[in-house]
Amino acid sequence: MVKIYATGAGFVAGGVVLGILLEKILLRFFIKEAAKTFSKVDDVLLNSLKGLLIFWGALAGIYLGLRYLPLMEDQYKIWHRVFLIALAVSFAVLISRIIIGLIKLRISKTPGLIPSTTIISTITRVIVFLVATLVVLQTLGISVTPILTALGIGGVAVALALQETLTNFFAGIQVIASQQIRPGDYIKLNTGEEGYITDITWRSTSIRMLSGSLIVVPNSKISSANLTNYYRPDKELAVLVEVGVSYDSDLNKVESITVETAKEILKKTAGGVENFEPFIRYHSFKDSSIGFTVILRAKEFTDQYLLKHEFVKALHKVYKENSIEIPFPIRTIKLQQPYLEDHG
Repeated sequence: MVKIYATGAGFVAGGVVLGILLEKILLRFFIKEAAKTFSKVDDVLLNSLKGLLIFWGALAGIYLGLRYLPLMEDQYKIWHRVFLIALAVSFAVLISRIIIGLIKLRISKTPGLIPSTTIISTITRVIVFLVATLVVLQTLGISVTPILTALGIGGVAVALALQETLTNFFAGIQVIASQQIRPGDYIKLNTGEEGYITDITWRSTSIRMLSGSLIVVPNSKISSANLTNYYRPDKELAVLVEVGVSYDSDLNKVESITVETAKEILKKTAGGVENFEPFIRYHSFKDSSIGFTVILRAKEFTDQYLLKHEFVKALHKVYKENSIEIPFPIRTIKLQQPYLEDHG
């Protein structure tokens, strides 16, 4: 009896060892070779096998080892069913990995198709495992028709109970399908929150603020919110800097010096659009200055902060060298002669 159990344990151990050898040596070798090829499909297929070869080796060892154990016929049937279920689950994992990998590969090769988000992976896994479950049940001789009927009837109750969850789920799908926002985009909500979209899950959208904090917003709120996407249709954006100069200033000279300074800053500052021609527009007579706007251009939203920083420093220095005054807020009061005579 001890010899029988030892033989069974040996098959299990041998299966595990075989799986480890296949995974750590053979699979790793093929993955390295696949990385050298032009096609990425083979990379997806081989990487999908990670961890499964060891599991299949152990499963094969258990299956062979059980044949040496003195089990009753009913016990063999039970173990056989367990083996089929485990095998079906492992193949479902493999198929879902392959499909998700191919979807991500397709997305990476076709910009603008659909964003690669958690919700896509979740939907794929749910569908694959649902199909695998139905196949296992049918294989085990369990009719799936009553189950499908029960699911159809119970689906109404579940939908009512999970109304908010389902609302967020379908809102997430709508957000992805509309392609108005994608992971990596910088957005600002009408409620004031802003940052980079990091992921869109089945329930919520994650937004990372510039401070590093993470905002989690339900998908239903995202789909109904008024928001600004600073990455659509183009990442580049105009950067407006408000400036004021003294009424005594030569405006032509101010314009020339300001534009030249802006050009230099765009060329030497990271995030500036080098080939953009900056310009200014005078727009108002203020209490103590003539106001105008300098228009620069940044490569993306967050680049504007460094651009403004460098431009203000450079412009202050150049104005000082050229005796162009940036006046303090002042108010001049002129008194009429009769007032002076009455109060002199």
